Amino acid sequence: MKELNSQRVRKLAPENDPLKIGMGWTIDDLDKPQILVESTFGDSHPGSAHLMEFVQLAMDGIQDAGGRGARYFVTDICDGIAQGHDGINYSLPHRDMMANMMEIHGSSTGFDGGVFIASCDKSVPACLMGMCRLDMPAIMITGGVMDAGPDLLTLEQIGAYQAMCTRGEISEEKLQYYKQHACPSCGACSFMGTASTMQIMAEALGLMLPGSALMPATGKELREMAYKAGLQVMDLARKGLKVSDIVTLKSFENAIMVHAAISGSSNSLLHIPSIAHELGLEIDSDTFDRLHRGAHYILNIRPAGQWPAQFFYYAGGVPAIMEQIKSMLHLDVMTVTGKTLGENLEDLRNQGFYEKCEEHLKPWGIKRTDVIRPFDQPFGEDGAIAILRGNLAPEGSVVKHSAVPKEMFKAVLKARPFDCEEDAITAVLSHQIRPGDAVIIRYEGPVGSGMPEMFYTTEAISSDQELGKSIALITDGRFSGASRGPAIGHVSPEAAKGGPIALIEENDLIRIDIPERILEIVGIDGQELSSSEIDSVLEERRKAWKPKEPKYTKGVLKIFSEHAVSPMKGGYME
Repeated sequence: MKELNSQRVRKLAPENDPLKIGMGWTIDDLDKPQILVESTFGDSHPGSAHLMEFVQLAMDGIQDAGGRGARYFVTDICDGIAQGHDGINYSLPHRDMMANMMEIHGSSTGFDGGVFIASCDKSVPACLMGMCRLDMPAIMITGGVMDAGPDLLTLEQIGAYQAMCTRGEISEEKLQYYKQHACPSCGACSFMGTASTMQIMAEALGLMLPGSALMPATGKELREMAYKAGLQVMDLARKGLKVSDIVTLKSFENAIMVHAAISGSSNSLLHIPSIAHELGLEIDSDTFDRLHRGAHYILNIRPAGQWPAQFFYYAGGVPAIMEQIKSMLHLDVMTVTGKTLGENLEDLRNQGFYEKCEEHLKPWGIKRTDVIRPFDQPFGEDGAIAILRGNLAPEGSVVKHSAVPKEMFKAVLKARPFDCEEDAITAVLSHQIRPGDAVIIRYEGPVGSGMPEMFYTTEAISSDQELGKSIALITDGRFSGASRGPAIGHVSPEAAKGGPIALIEENDLIRIDIPERILEIVGIDGQELSSSEIDSVLEERRKAWKPKEPKYTKGVLKIFSEHAVSPMKGGYME
């Protein structure tokens, strides 16, 4: 075995030993492999408040395998708590800031490996970006998923109930009951939003122990996995098996195929390319579009499906998905077990993994196939994501078509442009938006305002029986992973950079054609025109357009707006 990094650094820095002894390390500890245990623990939200237990279990595993762990913390924020005010503008930028801190922690001290622990929307991709940037022997533990509430109530329903209460369709008392019972435990929110999706992506990339993604946060199985991860990182450290030895272009293609099978969050198109970028690999939106075409969507989990996300593990988790789509995967990729994906799946079958998981379904009277359908009985055969282009989105836009009503797959709509989400949601809830409208929300991209979610507006639309099937929402911002309905996001170039979305005026005609991957302006002031006539009008408007003053002139959001790349590349900072 080659010299450990920790021992090399000890020789270079004579202060290293006394400083570690000063915080309780023994003389023997100094000679052991030293492991960074990085988590997002903190009293920030249910996805992070419980993580210290998993930190300690990983520390125990490291110690029992002959190593010495060191706990570091980069607490994340919660997209749910940040919703409805300017706090949500910090959501995407804080992913990159967290990855920066992990780089600093891992690079400033001589570690031989790392365990990374997180649960949620930006913290899991931040950990994955940090792991890839450090490129050390490393393994991920995710904090699992919270239990559903009474009558299988889950948090993503609250936005719809809020809109229903505002419209007078349910009482304030009923809304309060839902709010007080939607989050009965710690863990990621119990639906296939970004947090659940990215936990699954971490395992699909080969950076988690097989079957450990999205386990119930309250179950004993997750605790066992946290301890085993501590043991396993020591094996990785002794072998010198780095992240770049495990994660390849094939690994990313596997993850995207799993993403298609689960109808994963559209925010993955921001995170997967950003993670790949840290390894010098190029994954873009076109990669998603190419791999999703013909992919089988087989998961019956909310918001597109029936069951809360805890049922995902009950039905066999990521391995069960991979068994169904095995013909579309690269089974020869390496994983943190030191074995290939194909070998891991065979081991799980031989160990009775699926039968153990399915025991959790028996009290509910349902079968594994009620949650994860067989490959030949999919909900759809064109994945979940499509990339639309045209004169409105020359660089592309994203739609999660598995959540779009069929009535809206092809439509020509009248533009109703708004320069912020607040004005748009007011128009929706006050019935100023009518069937046949296209609600345009702009100046909400990375440069414009940090690229916040348009969650409440999408919920207001999708919960409206009439509007949910007769209008579209188009934005240079993004959506929550829980969003449903006719929503198209990530429109690029964004308005703040002078993209065509900035030039749209009231009653312009917008054509959506999801099967043909088209998003374009086809008319002016309600009248359809030729493409050359449209181009001429847009050119005149461009001459009169003036950039808005920067929304943020100091701090993190100023830095992010100056350095963020296009959402089509991942929205990371360069």
